[in-house]
Amino acid sequence: MFINRSVGERIYDAANTIIIGIIIIITIYPLLHIVMASFSQGSLFIAHKGILLWPVGSPTVQAYGAVLRNPNIITGYLNTIFVVGIGTAVNILLTAVGAFFLSRKNVLFRNFVMFIIVFSMYFSGGLIPLYFTVRNLGLENTLLALVFPVAINTTNLIIMLTAFSAIPDSLTESATIDGANHITVLFRIIVPVAFPTIAVLILYYAVGHWNSWFNAMIFLRRRELFPLQLILREILIQNDTTIMTMGADAGERAFVGETIKNAIIVVATLPILLLYPFLQKYFVKGIMVGSLKG
Repeated sequence: MFINRSVGERIYDAANTIIIGIIIIITIYPLLHIVMASFSQGSLFIAHKGILLWPVGSPTVQAYGAVLRNPNIITGYLNTIFVVGIGTAVNILLTAVGAFFLSRKNVLFRNFVMFIIVFSMYFSGGLIPLYFTVRNLGLENTLLALVFPVAINTTNLIIMLTAFSAIPDSLTESATIDGANHITVLFRIIVPVAFPTIAVLILYYAVGHWNSWFNAMIFLRRRELFPLQLILREILIQNDTTIMTMGADAGERAFVGETIKNAIIVVATLPILLLYPFLQKYFVKGIMVGSLKG
């Protein structure tokens, strides 16, 4: 059916389309610039000025080959994958258990526990007490130091709590009558129903672990334990691409080093970007379920 739209509505739609288009361009162009720079020839890229929409010179994968020759990158990748896998599993498990506990209406001191949890969002003991706690627990210089201190994010706990609270009590009550215990109710009933929210929180936690570098800088001393983002930070800030440019002469080394930095950014960002399409279908639904109680 043809709908006769007013001039004001058409102007609004046109302005909206233009604004959204500009936002998309602003968002995508930095990513495009990094990717094109990583495939560019080093000496020509250094001399290039202005917008970069395609590789400068003949496309080359020289920078990516140099990245893969750096043993620190490979080790950092493996460490990060370990932290993301173990850390996200611990995050989701403890967040689900905590949210289930707080979503039960007959729990003793539930409001007091909730107050303590929310209080931690605004006030913390600080970095020094955190460091001594990690050290006294024997976690210093271990990858578990990047997992347990951030085992539960309060905001994510509240999102999951809201999602669990929105599930009808009749589901859990009928399961309890049939003899199900709390563990069965949580993992066989609550979790499947609230899976869209859990999928979104998996993404949040995984991205947080993948991008994290500060805790690693504080708690880790052994270089073989450094995660990828800490290795990337050292390369970008200290401008150290020596290992990856071995074999090149002094003049070429500086040129190749610039494209290597861009290649490292692509290598470090690509895996987490590939995760989004698999969880995209849960994203909007999960956020809505976790933010509205009805």
